[in-house]
Amino acid sequence: MLTRAVKKLTPSATLAITARAKQMAAEGDWVISFAAGQPDFDTPTIVKNAAKTALDQGFTKYTPSSGIPELKEAIVRKLKRDNKLRYIPGQVIVANGAKQALFEAIMALAEAGDEVVIPTPYWVSYPEMVKASGAKPVIVNTGSDFRLTPERLARVLNGKSRALIVNAPSNPTGVMYDRRELADLSRVALRYKKLRVISDECYDQFYYGKGAQVSFAALSREAYRRTITVNSLSKSFSMTGWRIGYAAGDEKVIAAMGALQSHLTANPTSFAQKGAVVALEKAGAFTKKMRREFARRRLMMVAGLNKIAGLKASLPDGAFYVMADVSQLTKSSLDFAEKLLAKQKVAVIPGAPFGAEGYIRLSFACSLGDIKEGLKRLTKFIEKEYGS
Repeated sequence: MLTRAVKKLTPSATLAITARAKQMAAEGDWVISFAAGQPDFDTPTIVKNAAKTALDQGFTKYTPSSGIPELKEAIVRKLKRDNKLRYIPGQVIVANGAKQALFEAIMALAEAGDEVVIPTPYWVSYPEMVKASGAKPVIVNTGSDFRLTPERLARVLNGKSRALIVNAPSNPTGVMYDRRELADLSRVALRYKKLRVISDECYDQFYYGKGAQVSFAALSREAYRRTITVNSLSKSFSMTGWRIGYAAGDEKVIAAMGALQSHLTANPTSFAQKGAVVALEKAGAFTKKMRREFARRRLMMVAGLNKIAGLKASLPDGAFYVMADVSQLTKSSLDFAEKLLAKQKVAVIPGAPFGAEGYIRLSFACSLGDIKEGLKRLTKFIEKEYGS
């Protein structure tokens, strides 16, 4: 028999729809996928070569379970350079992707009887991770602008609150917060002495027009002390399959996460860690190139969506997703997404699994040609399915 904890979990909707789209493509269909949560660029050659060299040199054995010292030091330099955060290697853990780091942070901070606060729209895995820990996910609705306010946050915090998850730039909305907004949230959250902040910054290199996202831990000494910063190389260096993520924060929490990881997977892949060092130290120009290209695609995607009758979309501040409002057309975003894939072979992610019914998420991490063709098919679908 399955445990009650496992029975509460639901499979990832994003991965399920992406898998279905890939299966259709493998069967010969021309599928336009706006579902992918990964860049369409290849991993930089210098990064691949570093991993190949590590393989050729026999760097294929176990490493320290929380990551090799060389990579931890590169992460420390990255956080100082990009995020204005000062850590030592003992405050850093390297994980098998940011997803593992997030799960370990939640497991270290929350248990049965505790609450973890999650603003909507949220990445689909957050509530499931909290459920797995035995704690209760507390969902905070943010309204049509997708922004968490101090007032809304204050209404849900209490003595049981153990963590607040902040994700900026956001998946799925692309929302970013300026320093003042984060400081206002920080003043409310940090009144609760047992609460910690888990700051998911996996899209920190993808920002458009307003400058980089301020790290939550950079707000104050107290915010630094009580924040676990989580990041990844998956998006910034197009290394989604390499599974290298990391977290930085209080040494006791990081040590607890490391103890858990030592019994789960032990170390991230040895030669992937060597590639990650080179990515962080030498591949910054590649990331900037991706950001410039995504900026062009973002404009095309949003302009095209807003030309379609019944749809509304706002320019995202960061990441590479757009949330389009389809509430004028349907009461079920899942039904909309399934019909669109079946009838026009366009894959999008329904908003419901993100806590945002009435919306669909579209990724612009695909070619300009695919965006143009996908928008054409989307227009045709809406005209046929919902036209008067």
